[in-house]
Amino acid sequence: MHKKPHLPEKTCPVCECPFAWRKKWARDWPNVRYCSERCRRAGRPAR
Repeated sequence: MHKKPHLPEKTCPVCECPFAWRKKWARDWPNVRYCSERCRRAGRPAR
């Protein structure tokens, strides 16, 4: 199995889970903020 420890990671501001780079985000990685469409729709949690 191919492991990918060298990929960059970010933390989702909604669920606070780390997520790794994906090929479909290659051209837009600096602008990716959420780990999933569900978190994007939920937006930031109320404080």
